[in-house]
Amino acid sequence: MSDTTERRVTPRRRDRAVEDDAWVSAFLERSPMGFLGTVVDGQPYVHPNLFVYDAAAHRIYLHTAARGGTRSALEVGSDVCFTVGEMGRLLPAVTALEFSVEYASVMVFGFGRIVDDAVEAEVGLQALLHKYFPRHEPGRDYAHIAASELRRTSVFRIDVVDWSAKAKLVGSDVDGFDYVLPAHWWRGGLTPKE
Repeated sequence: MSDTTERRVTPRRRDRAVEDDAWVSAFLERSPMGFLGTVVDGQPYVHPNLFVYDAAAHRIYLHTAARGGTRSALEVGSDVCFTVGEMGRLLPAVTALEFSVEYASVMVFGFGRIVDDAVEAEVGLQALLHKYFPRHEPGRDYAHIAASELRRTSVFRIDVVDWSAKAKLVGSDVDGFDYVLPAHWWRGGLTPKE
C-alpha cells in the first residue's frame, strides 16, 4: 500500500478508529443504505444505494437502472468510495462547542464495475433480495429472476481494497437522548403519486 493510500484510510481521530475487521464486516452486513462516491469527467457524484456486502468474497453488490449516473460512472470501471453510517444518541453539553453525537461509520475503498456475467448478476440481485426481503423466497413468494429482468437493470460490484472505520460510543452514564424523526420523515413532506 502506498503512503497516500495509508493516509487516506487512517482516521484523523485515532482514538475513534475501529480496527476490528469482524466488527467492520458485521456493520456492513447490517447497514440498510450506503453512499457510493464516484467521479465522471471530473464531476463528483454521491449515489445513495441499497446494497449487500458479501463477506466471503470481500465485495459489495448494488444495482440501479440500466441507464443513469451510477452506470455512467462505472461503465469502464473505476476507483470508488462507499460509505455507511449510523447515528446514536445526541449528547448535550454546557458549551455549544462540546455538543456531540454518538456515531459509527465505515468507508470502503475499492474498484467498482458493472457485472457483465449473467450468473454473477443474478447472484448479486438474489443476495439483495435476501437481505431486504428475508421472509420472501424465490419460487414460493415470487418468480425466480428472469433473463429479461437482468437486461432491464445494472448490477454493480465493488471489490474491496481497504476500509476505514470509526465510532464514538459513550457509556450509559453519560446524559444523552435519541433523535426523534418527524412524522412521515421518509417522504420528506411529499405525498404519494397516484
